[in-house]
Amino acid sequence: MRYVKWTLIVLFWLLVAAVLHYTLPQHDIARITDTYEKRIDPGENSLFWAVHDVGSDATTANRDVFFIQTRGANGKVMVYRNEDTGWSWPPYFKVNSSNLQAEAADMKSTAENPKWVVIRHYGWRNEFMSIFPNAVGIRPADGPDQRIIPWFNIVFLIVLFALFWAVWVRWRRFRAARLDPMFERMGSNIDAAGDSIAEKSNRFRRWLNGWKAK
Repeated sequence: MRYVKWTLIVLFWLLVAAVLHYTLPQHDIARITDTYEKRIDPGENSLFWAVHDVGSDATTANRDVFFIQTRGANGKVMVYRNEDTGWSWPPYFKVNSSNLQAEAADMKSTAENPKWVVIRHYGWRNEFMSIFPNAVGIRPADGPDQRIIPWFNIVFLIVLFALFWAVWVRWRRFRAARLDPMFERMGSNIDAAGDSIAEKSNRFRRWLNGWKAK
């Protein structure tokens, strides 16, 4: 049971880490090479697509999605989707995908005359499952080597760790003050009941043996 317990604990924390890594904002520095719009029919990967744009018809299965193509200073290509999140998860409350697409189109550049931008996004890129990170903000960068410190993520993780620690400490205190004594009393009562049953059983056997001897 010890291995099962630790396996469940490890799986739980891996799930928490995956959710945080997918949800928390990340920053990439790249130049925008193109912007376009494409009709999407979400299927098995629908979990990794956002909701319909705010104010649009949410009853249709397919929809048009904005995309932003980029190339980093290392030459790697990255494609971002540009979808509203509205009031759904994750809580970015993004409702300006059209404006962001216009900003991205205005910042397009070539390799000969690059315009470096900082792309704030969340999510993952998986070519096999056709998953794209969702861009939530674009701003000009000082250059391809600009250093970005993720202050929001640092503060958020510190606060989250503090909350987990506070809940854990209070749970330990509650268990030591209330649950452990109750379990000890229950165990003592069970042991006492077992001893009483055993004593009664022994008395019955002695009576039965004495009756047989007569």
